Amino acid sequence: MGKRDNRVAYMNPIAMARSRGPIQSSGPTIQDYLNRPRPTWEEVKEQLEKKKKGSKALAEFEEKMNENWKKELERHREKLLNGSESSSKKRQRKKKEKKKSGRCRCVKGP
Repeated sequence: MGKRDNRVAYMNPIAMARSRGPIQSSGPTIQDYLNRPRPTWEEVKEQLEKKKKGSKALAEFEEKMNENWKKELERHREKLLNGSESSSKKRQRKKKEKKKSGRCRCVKGP
């Protein structure tokens, strides 16, 4: 039995593309981009001023969050200032408990 001939002719991809003709682009061309309407300098200035001001809703939200954060910080400070005495007592209790639990390391013999 003879071997099958599985050779394939080489097709130059560049030559094939040229034979198809120019590419039909579906999107805008460079000329469309260059000829697009542009805003005037005054309009650009107005847009920049609007961006600097920001949205009112965002400003209100940030203000509210700042107030909530300040209240939370005040509560936390009060807890720390009021609880500093009791926290030292808690630490002493924990130390005593550790000492008590660490004392008995009895190993029962056979």
